[in-house]
This record gives sequence, C-alpha cells and structure tokens, in this order.
Amino acid sequence: MTEVLFYHLQTRSLEETLPGLLEKCLERGWKTVVQAGSVERRDALDAHLWAYSDDGFLPHGIRPEELTETAVRLTAEPDPAEGAAVRFLVDRAAPPADWTIYQRLVFLFDGNDPEALVDARENWKTVKAAGVAPTYWIQDDRGRWAKKG
Repeated sequence: MTEVLFYHLQTRSLEETLPGLLEKCLERGWKTVVQAGSVERRDALDAHLWAYSDDGFLPHGIRPEELTETAVRLTAEPDPAEGAAVRFLVDRAAPPADWTIYQRLVFLFDGNDPEALVDARENWKTVKAAGVAPTYWIQDDRGRWAKKG
C-alpha cells in the first residue's frame, strides 16, 4: 500500500526543504519524481537543484527517459513515472490518477498560502476516502520535521 505523507512548510521554503528530502531518497536508492504545479516552476526547481549547494549538486533530469539515467526527475505533468518509488507533489500540483503505483506519495505545501492549505485539505480527504491513513508533518522553528496526529 502507498504511504502518503503531507509536509506542511512553515518556516522554510520549498527551495530550502526539497533538496534535503531528495537527498534522503537518493541515499535509500529510491527513484523519485517531483511534480511541480507549472512548467515555469519545474524549470525554476531544475535550475535550483543544479546550484543549491556549494558542495555539489543534485543529479536530476526533466525528460521522462532521464529517470532511467538519474534517480530524480522533475515534471509538470501528472504522467506516470515508470520505475519511480516516490512522487513529490509541490506547488499545488494535482496528483496523478493512479497514485497507488508509488511506494510513497509526498505532498509538500506552503502553510502561508491559503489556497495551498485548501488544496492540502482536499487531498487529505481524497487519500482518506481511498482507505489510506496519511501522515502529517510540520516544520518546527528550526525547520526540522515533527510528526503530528
């Protein structure tokens, strides 16, 4: 069964948070897809992941075939990603029709955006209605994740 996680961004931005979460996926050997809410946002994340750290970069791609070459692919479409274990949904991206093909589905949403909060609540209800018990994580003052509920 798919594990569904909701990450409520409070104190740090998506750009500050996403690279660390993706690094954890890479450490675990999980092929991962990040679905952004628009092509422009996908492209901004693409540029950010190449330069976010002075120590290196996070290898990734934006074309579907690049998931076989790297472990992380960015998209703006709800297309299924062959072989991906994890799918992140950022910037109010709509989940794919069949999200149960993933080991993990991760919603990252901005707690300072009222529309993102509404979307997160609707997605929570949809996941619950599908018989899945999602988990909810929120950032503390230091940006660390604390499980709630």
